[in-house]
Amino acid sequence: MGKRSRQRQKTQPAGRDHRDNAGWGAGYADIVKENKLFEHYYKEQGLVPEGEFEQFMNAMREPLPATIRITGYKSHAKEILHCLKEKYFKDIEKLEIDGQKIEAPQPLSWYPDEQAWHTNMSRKIIRKCPLLEKFHQFLVSETESGNISRQEAVSMIPPLLLKIESHHKILDMCAAPGSKTAQLIEMLHSDMDVPFPEGFVIANDVDNKRCYLLVHQAKRLNSPCIMVVNHDASCFPMLQIQDCDGKKDILFYDRILCDVPCSGDGTMRKNIDVWKKWTTSNSLHLHGLQMRIAVRGVEQLAVGGRMVYSTCSLNPIEDEAVIAALLEKSEGALELVDCSSDLPGLKWMPGVTSWKLMTKEGKWYTDWSEVPTSRHTQIRPTMFAPTDAEKLAGMHLERCMRILPHHQNTGGFFVAVLLKKAPMPWNKRYPKLRKEASSSAEARTQSSPVAPAETPCLPEGEEMQEGGNGGGGGEEAQAGAPKGASSSAKQDGVCGPPPSKKMKLFGYKEDPFVFLSEDDPVFSTMQSFYDLSPNFPKMNVLTRTHEGKKRHLYMVSKELRNVMLNNSERLKIINTGVKVWSRNSDGEEFGCAFRLAQEGIYTLQPYIRSRIITASVEDIKVLLTQENPFLSKLEADARAQAQKIVMGSIVLKYIPNPNKPAEPQCSIQLCGWRGKTSIRAFVPRNERHHYLRMLGVEVFRDKQGVGQKPTDEEAKGEEEEEEEEAAVAVAEEDERGLDLDNGSENGSSEVKMDGDSQRTSV
Repeated sequence: MGKRSRQRQKTQPAGRDHRDNAGWGAGYADIVKENKLFEHYYKEQGLVPEGEFEQFMNAMREPLPATIRITGYKSHAKEILHCLKEKYFKDIEKLEIDGQKIEAPQPLSWYPDEQAWHTNMSRKIIRKCPLLEKFHQFLVSETESGNISRQEAVSMIPPLLLKIESHHKILDMCAAPGSKTAQLIEMLHSDMDVPFPEGFVIANDVDNKRCYLLVHQAKRLNSPCIMVVNHDASCFPMLQIQDCDGKKDILFYDRILCDVPCSGDGTMRKNIDVWKKWTTSNSLHLHGLQMRIAVRGVEQLAVGGRMVYSTCSLNPIEDEAVIAALLEKSEGALELVDCSSDLPGLKWMPGVTSWKLMTKEGKWYTDWSEVPTSRHTQIRPTMFAPTDAEKLAGMHLERCMRILPHHQNTGGFFVAVLLKKAPMPWNKRYPKLRKEASSSAEARTQSSPVAPAETPCLPEGEEMQEGGNGGGGGEEAQAGAPKGASSSAKQDGVCGPPPSKKMKLFGYKEDPFVFLSEDDPVFSTMQSFYDLSPNFPKMNVLTRTHEGKKRHLYMVSKELRNVMLNNSERLKIINTGVKVWSRNSDGEEFGCAFRLAQEGIYTLQPYIRSRIITASVEDIKVLLTQENPFLSKLEADARAQAQKIVMGSIVLKYIPNPNKPAEPQCSIQLCGWRGKTSIRAFVPRNERHHYLRMLGVEVFRDKQGVGQKPTDEEAKGEEEEEEEEAAVAVAEEDERGLDLDNGSENGSSEVKMDGDSQRTSV
């Protein structure tokens, strides 16, 4: 499959050239950007302010600006921003190419702390100027290392409105390709000094192949608090967790992101195919699925929690109609939140309270009573606005936010924030689940900042039931259940897992996730070699094999471990945890068979009390620019520390000095190896370049991207990723033209242009 995909790429050079010449995310010159039905439909709906429709359509035909977001939770985000502004943006302001003055990137006015920027520069312009080529390499390298993300501006809005805190349990229901998921992880790790936040992110997608895009995106952030799972969001399983007393409880989420599949007519500026494929029937077909996913989301939301519902569609059938139906179904349990002051600087239109429905034949309906019986299978009552004026006014649909492209040069988008004030009506109909309500509610109040969820601890020996069986919500959820799952759902009282699928190349059968016991033999040598602190959470360490030697060890947070152990039969886990150790046969003779992994160094280092060398700026430069420098190349202090340490894996740590503002003002931690007479850093090339830039070293490769081969040690570490990377490549190939979220916003295809995806110890 991988070879076939590469061949398909070779046969499509013309299309890629068109996109490059037209601009970032633009192109497809053979497609005429006209759709009379689209124009007629939105003129009739009246969503665009009077006198602005021509501006709206002109903006839809323009290429979408490229937007980048700096990873905000990392302590060196300020260093990256400083580097961008002082080293690249200032020079770009003075540039002229072919007599045309280059417009420098500008910060998004509504994104906090200047952490997001947009630019109209095309790839063609970038490649004409050596200075811009350096800027391009900077973006590619920092994207690979997880410090920058390419993401559409409007796609950044939902996570900001969720107001994430480090203790929140978060569910991302339709997560691929993962740019919003990355934001959620960042917010969870807002305090870098806490290696294991109390909260976690469960990122779900129904498409197995797209799940590997999620893994690729999440891995860049090296978090132990993310789990990627593969389920149908409309019947996402209700999970269990175990409290400190050993009792099973239902897992309710503090925050849920419900970014549902949609017709995507807000993405016409980048997904050019939408111009010729758009029709009113798209929204009619998707409305039911969107309703089922949204209902499933609010069922699993904790009382006091927030759910953000969003689409990249402007159509009220997919937007306000879903929200109105959800509010009506909730009978007062849900409330639309007023977010008008949450993102100052963002221009948006309030939600509408009336809309019409049009069939693909051009027939308009304004009310369900007008729909003939023959149309009842395609058109549903929930697609229309409520007829009761008082009920409609109480919904406050004007609190929904619709972003129009011509207002701030963005894509089109819709977002609504829902607050859960009480249990959903159909969740109240569980007489047997209401036992022990007071004690359970009290326990949950003490352990969580949100109000207690509606369902108390399950009495011992009783099966867990889902919210749908007692009312309307269950009917919606079951409608989206996969065939073959209904029998197990009825038997177990939960939405059953997806039906078993035959193993295919790249997927469906994952290696097991096996947690180590506290007395596992591997810990005995690690404990003494690294002098692990007594509070090191051994129970959070896992491996991916039941038998044979453990090649890699990973760590997850305590809360995710709880979820995994109590839901092994319910959850189809694709990936979780961050790699912290890798087997090294050479290290065994020095006292420990496992060396530290750079991916997990920031998670693991707080528990390591020995084998740490404090290095200066000059020491770090030497280690990152020379392959195997002798100890004599280090400054006296670092050399003295190294001479006291026996051979094997080490931590190289730079501690910022506030009295030297010219030096980086953030901590740097690198994995290294103390040899007999030398010392080296085990750092992926993209991260190596990142740290060198922070230290003021110019990093620039020729356009051929010729790089050194990885060392034998690193090659071993790469083997396990080969199949996953091949899956990502195939998924990215299929992603073109199909992505309803943000096209190639994950930046993976951009990395390929660099011509250098190998890791190495230079």
